[in-house]
Amino acid sequence: MRTKILTNTFLGIALLIFQSCAETNISNDDTISKQGKTSSSLDNSSFSVPVAGNSFLTVKSSGANEVITSTKLANWTSSNTVISTYFRVSNSGTLNIGLKASVPSGTSVVKVTIGSISKNVTLTGSAYTDYSVGDFPISTPGYVKVDLQGVSKTGGYFADVTDVTFSGAASTGTNIFSNDSSYYYWARRGPSCHLNYTIPTTNNVSYYYNEVTVPTGEDKIGSYFMANGFKEGYFGMQVNSATERRILFSVWSPFDTDDPNNIPPDHKIILNRAGSGVTTGEFGNEGSGGQSYYKYNWTAGQTYKFLLKGEPDGNGKTDYTAWFLSPETTTWKLIASWKRPQTSTYLKNFYSFVENFNPENGYQGRKVEFKNQWVRTSDGNWLAVSGAKFSVDNTYNAQQRIDAMGGTNGNAFFLQNGGFFNSIVAPGTQFSVTAPTQSPNIDFSNLP
Repeated sequence: MRTKILTNTFLGIALLIFQSCAETNISNDDTISKQGKTSSSLDNSSFSVPVAGNSFLTVKSSGANEVITSTKLANWTSSNTVISTYFRVSNSGTLNIGLKASVPSGTSVVKVTIGSISKNVTLTGSAYTDYSVGDFPISTPGYVKVDLQGVSKTGGYFADVTDVTFSGAASTGTNIFSNDSSYYYWARRGPSCHLNYTIPTTNNVSYYYNEVTVPTGEDKIGSYFMANGFKEGYFGMQVNSATERRILFSVWSPFDTDDPNNIPPDHKIILNRAGSGVTTGEFGNEGSGGQSYYKYNWTAGQTYKFLLKGEPDGNGKTDYTAWFLSPETTTWKLIASWKRPQTSTYLKNFYSFVENFNPENGYQGRKVEFKNQWVRTSDGNWLAVSGAKFSVDNTYNAQQRIDAMGGTNGNAFFLQNGGFFNSIVAPGTQFSVTAPTQSPNIDFSNLP
């Protein structure tokens, strides 16, 4: 699991993460230039949506060969496969839809569907050609889903498709889709979003406590629901595959590198101890450091408890320890304890986030709730957390894709991303819940 998540909410720490590898060269001017855009225009009112950054195989039968590459839809052989392309319009009205496609041999007929309306288009010729499909009514502004499905072909496969094009009355406002090739991978993953919590004290904080619930049906493969984030790392749960889920706890090295082999010995994260069945090691690619995870098949609809400790060791280093409690037991599970060198601090910068790390599943939505949150000061006082500020990543800020939001549900905060929903919550929005009154009952002397 990745990422160096930092927030601009806390004491000058930079704007959030995840895309550190792909996005560190995106300047403020670059970001501003993408606001209210669409992609390269075919003419003054026609827009071209690259398949590489905006399309997904939403139906794919076993053994099918279709793939979305960095430039196109390729190997389109199965008539059962559905390829869905998404873009956002701000007006209702008519959209004229087209395709930019090449048929290496023979002739193909392809069905194009928006909502309940389908139209067929005939494609032929090995040269990439702009084909007009026809007009489709758009009754509600927001994300539009364009489905492609093969009907018939005389050659080996239906077509290579690089773009879905659109024009017409519904396109005359602000249109949003990924038009920057450096973002295609991130746009297909979908925008990440975060809650930056207001800590109700200026005293030293030794513990963070959080309760996390993923609603039934919101636990899509590729999801990471990060519960207890702090300045030097993160702790949460993820869906790694159809058969594997993990509780993940990672701490960054103070040495800034994406390759853990480059970390000097005196900057390496040191393992103090780990719980039974926990895998430990190093991670890289988006910052580097110590990683620990416990394979545990947590269940959507259940509430899980996360406890994090961070205190200086008195020798210029800081110890970070993470525990996890599932509803079927009363005993806290030790995930790991890590020692971070070149650091002497208590816990700071409490945050949570949700992300999708599987670009093939980026069209699917996910949601998570966080509630009954507390911090415990170094002198033993529990204080409730009741405020949070919503923030988003660079994919959203660059207007490449904006289906990410936060809010409250009763006394819980929530985060939601993916699925191309149309609700918008402005980044920077402040949320509050009624502060919980019953602090956690934890026997610290018996924690493993």
